[in-house]
Amino acid sequence: MKTKTIKAVCLLLALCLLAGAIAGCGAEEEKDLSVTGRAITHELEFGGVYIDLSIDDFNALGFSYGDGVTVTFSNGYKLENVPYYNGYYTQTGEPLLVAYPGYPYIKACINNGDDLWTVAGLGEGDTADISLAEAGAFAAIQNARDIHYKDDRELFASDEVFANFRSVKATGIGENKLFRSASPCDNQHSRAPYVDALIKAAGVGCVLNLSDNDEKIAGYLAKEDYNSPYFRSLYENGGVIPLALNMNFGSADFRKKVADGLIEMIGHEGPYLVHCTEGKDRTGFVCMLLEALCGAGYDEIAEDYMITYDNYYGITKDRDEARYTVILENVLDPMIRSVLGDEKADLRTADLAGAAETLLKNAGMTDAQIATLREKLGA
Repeated sequence: MKTKTIKAVCLLLALCLLAGAIAGCGAEEEKDLSVTGRAITHELEFGGVYIDLSIDDFNALGFSYGDGVTVTFSNGYKLENVPYYNGYYTQTGEPLLVAYPGYPYIKACINNGDDLWTVAGLGEGDTADISLAEAGAFAAIQNARDIHYKDDRELFASDEVFANFRSVKATGIGENKLFRSASPCDNQHSRAPYVDALIKAAGVGCVLNLSDNDEKIAGYLAKEDYNSPYFRSLYENGGVIPLALNMNFGSADFRKKVADGLIEMIGHEGPYLVHCTEGKDRTGFVCMLLEALCGAGYDEIAEDYMITYDNYYGITKDRDEARYTVILENVLDPMIRSVLGDEKADLRTADLAGAAETLLKNAGMTDAQIATLREKLGA
């Protein structure tokens, strides 16, 4: 009996040692999950740092969306335990490593913030190391925000839904005075011809194009499959105002471009269209600003903003309250707080109209220009 007991104890010890070895190997593998010395380049359009690894190649190393990673640049600048997402899911001003669909490489950046290349003091010849800091650290947000849409018209209920096209309806804004949509000229998502037909039917007289410059627009117009004749006529007759905004809506440059665009816009007769590529984020900010300026409250602004997520993804408060809430709290609310300049303000009681007016004044608009803007958008 004693011999059997000793053998059992020995077997148990052996199993424990084996389990420990296996666990130790796993921990070591996680600890050693890293890549070093990768070349970097400056991503100029939105600001950030491309790291010389394709999304597929990086994921093949074992990294997963929602992981916490540490990015260390060769000049010593470090991003410690930042999220790795397949979209821009961090709060405004927070850093991340992003694998946005269509990007040639993974990218380190500050979401809607200053250019990381400049902030980190990077230059030609610098490199980056990436290591796993905490597996799955940000998986909950990744899962809530990881949403995608299709570019097939037949999957959507109407041309308006497919084109994310609608009249902005809010306190102080007249019926069919202000429209928002996806792009009527950039057809990468197959929506431009639908938007074009809708803005023609609505009699849009001026377009505030938030995503493009003249060079990009010329490229769209030159494509063989270009099929937005109404937009072309507006553009050729000076009715399109290209601003080429990034998404750093807290920056002075962003706000000055918006103010300059609105000054030019009120020199034209409406109705007006505001758009970017998808009609979602940059369009969402500018429409929020105009709605607030004209007297809309938080609930009206939120309702209009979230129509986009219903149009593209079928997300509503009734169907998917968890995702609906995460989007409001992580996307729209930071936009409004940036206008207020107060991270702790009650968004339902704050003076949104006053804050919007102050922002536009600080960005270069006069009292008279703001009054004209309100008048042209009003009933």
